[in-house]
Amino acid sequence: MNQIDVKDLVFTYESPEELQQNICDYVINGVSLTVEKGEFLSVIGHNGSGKSTLSKHLNAILLPTGGKVFVEGMDTLDEDKCYDIRRKVGLVLQNPDNQLVASIVEEDVAFGPENLGVEPSEIRKRVDEALKAVGMYEYRTFAPHKLSGGQKQRVAIAGILAMKPDCIVLDEPTAMLDPKGREEVLSAIHTLNKDHGITIVLITHNMDEAVTSDRVIVMDGGKILTEGTPKEVFSQVELLKKHRLDVPQSTELCYKLRAYGVNIKELPLNIDECVNVLKEVLL
Repeated sequence: MNQIDVKDLVFTYESPEELQQNICDYVINGVSLTVEKGEFLSVIGHNGSGKSTLSKHLNAILLPTGGKVFVEGMDTLDEDKCYDIRRKVGLVLQNPDNQLVASIVEEDVAFGPENLGVEPSEIRKRVDEALKAVGMYEYRTFAPHKLSGGQKQRVAIAGILAMKPDCIVLDEPTAMLDPKGREEVLSAIHTLNKDHGITIVLITHNMDEAVTSDRVIVMDGGKILTEGTPKEVFSQVELLKKHRLDVPQSTELCYKLRAYGVNIKELPLNIDECVNVLKEVLL
């Protein structure tokens, strides 16, 4: 069974009356996708492509106007299942300040399990494990407002992690961070995926982040433009540029060199691959 199944998803923020009169704009229009257990999936697209709206459907914060979303077989439109769905899929927002609710880091991480009715001894265990998993255990007694942006985001992730979800959806978690904070958060996300087996859905507009995932979905105009492995997606440079999307910097460099006649057979995705390609053609 897939972790998540999205089938012909349609969504609009307009009212039912406007929907009946067919005068509404669809933010998502006929999206179908699956997320496999243990997968690291990136969803990319420019602002307004529908990717953030999609993320909020994956744990029933938003409900479909049309189509279906299933989380481990549970229909998000089934009100009796929403509680269980949100225990299965945690959502990390772009701004960590919107998710931090306590004055002490460990108390903030404990907030979710406490509201789930978890026993105090188990909460203590979960808090410690979650903070260690994101490299923030030594900051457990700190005040969140004294942390850097990257550290705050890792605490927000720990708060979700302490609720023991099977999947974590991250909606542009590095958009407000400097390079160091971005590196900290991405490292924590990959550790959760590789070492703890947690399914990751990363919503991002940063192409260099997307290349580290198992699979990439590209959205545009509320629809899926293309999908595949990072290599398959970012080799379609002309298609992505046509839809006002970037490619990783290493890919862009070699794409331009190829246009000037340099014999580059396969476009690289990262710096190391780029160096190897340039060694082959220039030395």
